[in-house]
Amino acid sequence: MDALMTDAARRGGRYVEGLSTRRLYPSREAVERLQELDRPLQDESIDPHEVLETLDVLGSPATVASPSGRYFGFVIGGTLPVARAANVLAGAWDQNAAIHASSPVGSVLEEVCRKWLLSIFGLPRDAGVGFVSGATMGSFSGLAAARHALLREAGWDVESRGLFGAPPIAVVVGEQAHASIFKALSMLGMGRDRVVRVPADDQGRMRAGLLPDISGLTILCVGAGNVNSGAFDPIEEICAVAKSNGAWVHVDGAFGLWAAASPERAHLVAGIEEADSWSVDAHKWLNVPYDSGMAIVRDAADLRAAMSISASYYIEAGERDPWDWVPQISRRARGVEIWAALRSLGRRGVAELVERSCRHATRFGEAMAAAGYQVLNDVVLNQVLVSFGDEDTTNRVLRRIQEDGTCWCGGGVWRGQAVMRISVSCWATTEEDVERSLDAILRIAAEERKR
Repeated sequence: MDALMTDAARRGGRYVEGLSTRRLYPSREAVERLQELDRPLQDESIDPHEVLETLDVLGSPATVASPSGRYFGFVIGGTLPVARAANVLAGAWDQNAAIHASSPVGSVLEEVCRKWLLSIFGLPRDAGVGFVSGATMGSFSGLAAARHALLREAGWDVESRGLFGAPPIAVVVGEQAHASIFKALSMLGMGRDRVVRVPADDQGRMRAGLLPDISGLTILCVGAGNVNSGAFDPIEEICAVAKSNGAWVHVDGAFGLWAAASPERAHLVAGIEEADSWSVDAHKWLNVPYDSGMAIVRDAADLRAAMSISASYYIEAGERDPWDWVPQISRRARGVEIWAALRSLGRRGVAELVERSCRHATRFGEAMAAAGYQVLNDVVLNQVLVSFGDEDTTNRVLRRIQEDGTCWCGGGVWRGQAVMRISVSCWATTEEDVERSLDAILRIAAEERKR
């Protein structure tokens, strides 16, 4: 076992050390070689070292180098060295973090992280926190708590009776709400097409003045950090309207909620503490391994009522049982890497991690504008949207940038216009990475402009 773990660590270390020179996206040949993995399962066992070698030789060249400091395709982030090391240790522990009895360390680390995270975000210190796979399940859990609380007020036990015959719940979202909100609503039986959509401004922010009249059981979903522009809905204003009408506010803060950790960006989340539930990722800006996110609910009892389980084979001992706060039963101990990252960084380290990414994004935006290209968003956080002209030109430039391999940026459509999106969230991104990437982007764009 020791030799095998050493072999894996050596291969992993070599991969990480090579990120600075690796293409950001695998070559066509590397992807095609993955077909060598698709073979009938043999009858006899194979030496574990041989298995590991095959995985490394065929798999490593076909990976996307998203832990690189020059990967800007999505808000993915990398993995802090201490979090990666903690992940290796957690893998060796092989804990089932369902209950305290199956993993005391998993349970205790989640409780410690709960306190630390609520303090960083400035949220109610007694809020309930579930450690889930990501912001999609964070929103699912938060909206399940909302469904429970609203229907309880109407005298309906949704966990026991289901939604058949239940009082209807209205859901209000912004025009630019993330797709994960609609996925969560569909899984909860509240429907993705029943929502009321509120128009957004040119930055994708919900226009609070156009909120519909709110009456009856209502959930308002707001965004902290638009996935394209990085903009924030007017959360404080929306919460005030919701509170006066008895509505529930859920915040999709997948990466934007981390702005609360930075004194220079905290104004963006003004009023965030007035909401009722929040979802956020740790595998984005905290830079821990996938998959890792949190569901946070102001009234812990609402989250626990929506998620908890009663099992005849288990007698509660009064300790924190993680399965009471999340959809899953068997699950890995996600608190291990989060604890390691927070313990290593401290408050100032988390703040600097966020602020450094924002400074890099500002540099990208200023350089692109200075070169005569259109930056379509106010660069308030870590997102930059760039147009190189018409749709065909923008897509051609983007395709060449991705093929070039110096950096990797994403593409999309923003308010009907083709764009290149630069997302900065990796701890490893340096000023040198930014300048090297800018040189490649501007060189390719200039060549296409001459055409």
